[in-house]
Amino acid sequence: MTATSSHAWRFFRAGGSDQVALERGADLLNLQHLDPKLWVALACPVDGLEIDAATLRLMDADGDGRLRLPELLAAVKWATGLLKDPESLMKGGDLPLAMINDASDEGKQLAASAREILSGLGKGGQASISVADTMATAKLFAETRFNGDGVIPIEDIEDAKLKELAERIVAHAGGAVDRSGKAGIAQPAIDTFYEDCAAYDAWYKEGEANAAALLPMGDKTEAAVAAVRAVRGKVDDFFARCRLAAFDARSLNAVNRREEEYLELAAGDFSITAQEVAGFPLARVEAWRALPLVAQRTQSHYVVEGLNPAWAGAIETFRTTAVAPIIGGDPTQLTEAQWDSIKAKLAAHEDWASRKAGATLESLGVAGVRALLAGRERDSLSALVAQDAAREPEMSAIAAVERLARYHRDLFQLLNNFVSFRDFYSRERPAVFQVGTLFLDGRSCDLCVRVDDAGKHAALAGLAKSYLAYCDVTRPGEKMTIAAAFTDGDSDNLMVGRNGVFYDRQGRDWDATITKVIENPISIRQAFWSPYKKAVRLVEEMVAKRAAAGESAADAKLGGAAETTANIDKKAGEAKKIDVGTVAALGVAFGAIGTLLATIVGGLLGILTLPFWKVVLALAGILLLISTPSMLIAWLKLRQRNLGPILDANGWAVNGRVQMNVPFGGALTKVATLPANAGSSLQVKYPEPPTALPKLALTVVVIASLSSLLNHFGVIHSLSGGRLGSEYKPESAVKVEKPADAGVP
Repeated sequence: MTATSSHAWRFFRAGGSDQVALERGADLLNLQHLDPKLWVALACPVDGLEIDAATLRLMDADGDGRLRLPELLAAVKWATGLLKDPESLMKGGDLPLAMINDASDEGKQLAASAREILSGLGKGGQASISVADTMATAKLFAETRFNGDGVIPIEDIEDAKLKELAERIVAHAGGAVDRSGKAGIAQPAIDTFYEDCAAYDAWYKEGEANAAALLPMGDKTEAAVAAVRAVRGKVDDFFARCRLAAFDARSLNAVNRREEEYLELAAGDFSITAQEVAGFPLARVEAWRALPLVAQRTQSHYVVEGLNPAWAGAIETFRTTAVAPIIGGDPTQLTEAQWDSIKAKLAAHEDWASRKAGATLESLGVAGVRALLAGRERDSLSALVAQDAAREPEMSAIAAVERLARYHRDLFQLLNNFVSFRDFYSRERPAVFQVGTLFLDGRSCDLCVRVDDAGKHAALAGLAKSYLAYCDVTRPGEKMTIAAAFTDGDSDNLMVGRNGVFYDRQGRDWDATITKVIENPISIRQAFWSPYKKAVRLVEEMVAKRAAAGESAADAKLGGAAETTANIDKKAGEAKKIDVGTVAALGVAFGAIGTLLATIVGGLLGILTLPFWKVVLALAGILLLISTPSMLIAWLKLRQRNLGPILDANGWAVNGRVQMNVPFGGALTKVATLPANAGSSLQVKYPEPPTALPKLALTVVVIASLSSLLNHFGVIHSLSGGRLGSEYKPESAVKVEKPADAGVP
């Protein structure tokens, strides 16, 4: 995307950078050729902006919640291609039907759909269509039985048998949500269900065809397999231990559990089904020993000689269900060879069972599954879904009309807050990222942005060099966090905990409380007085600390005096001796203080010997000297005040410079002032004692300075004809005196 066209762009200067002015329809048609480096933003979040999020989601092609430059260009290209005059987008508002370009098939279908929508709403004679019109139609259409989404709400199926089958299909393969919000069934679920039915039937037919091999015990085969599966691991473990014992008799103590483990179990109460016992071998391990199977039942407890009690029940089931039917008789023990023959006899069934398809359909039974496969219910359900899907073009047409209506209303506003920040700098209307106005501390702050996490936002927004106050704003049932930029006034009364009122873009009021501040200079005026305010606060803190210390010392002395008075008859007072070192130290201290005072007084006297106007200029110069560093720092930071980090912390990708200089900051934050036609009342409740001393002192200083200045330059002497004032004597003139005659006769 580079400037490959010959289109003549127009730019305006704002925020320290040149920003493109979108003023003509040709600008929109050539937007794809504008160099991305000249765009103020390259990405923005879909949510949290003061523009319809539904419109932004239509542009968000990948659905990641962020709108990027290519997606915006695609939206502009689609919208301008369906309008006869792209400048219609700049007007915004409702979509005029006459402006739809019906030269293309898509435009012709869209225009016809728009007229059909208006006709259905009883507005056939209306010349334009609004977003509300399309949304109302889409809602009505979505609530109809067949609405084009290929999903049939289960509650709308009239046939009871089909409805029951649909519920079973949804339970087996999952359902879908209809446009109306109801739970329904779609074709993929129907296909999955019947495919599983066919697979289950085919699997079952394989068992029927090979019944002798796959079902050696008839309908009791599965129970025998289950019994074998329950003890397979323990039986294999027992015979493996016996083989190891036969290999080397020294392993007997190892393959059988150590005596210490039995002692640990015997030390406390335990159940014969406890996990510790279940982990032991099935029986005492010996070389080539057969596994004992016989068990007696006595009052619901197994008593088996030589068999792990925790496994007695499972072994008994295994003996009666699998061993006896396969081996024959009433076996009391099982050899390893017999165990291998049992596994071999049931191996084919286990392999076949492991390949069971559609296991969740087993509750239907093979007869039920085959009845479904042979019936016509599948075709009936599929026909309903197909009937619904056949109306998809109608819904798509409504969606296309809504999309174009939304773009016609919102797209140009978005461009003026993305390609450039024209709305922000022109102040004709708030930018899309400005969520409202905060009223606090006698000011209104228009630059307020929504914040999800104040801590994370502040980490980046602090680079904006702006004074930011993070506020929790609440109203019944709602809460959000905003960051408000204070760009005029001072920060003396801005602190965590202060309350204000926030008005959102809809005019609703919220309670606001400051929870966090990022301090930066607000104005050069505040920076001038900042050193003196800090000095006053420091003196106040020192006085407070000194007063507290003095009060504590006085309390201690009072307590000591009381104690001394109480014990005066018990201990005679001793005369205090003056330490020579203390006297010397006091002398040095007083000498240093005297020298300092003499220096200060000498400097003041030196200043006071100057003409009064020079004294005033000297004091003004001292004030300026003290305040200049603070003012210089403030001036530098105010020049760097930048909106970019504030938006970047909210998910934007700000590409250009968006600075906020002092005059623009004054427009963003308005300080309370009296109306131009306001008067004053002489009646003041609880007035301060009247005093004219400050004004009188200022008047005297001004008059004295002016008189001193005029007298210094001889103006008064000249105007009074020499009767008043002093004659002007330039300081550069050198006074020459004649020497007296020395002894001339």
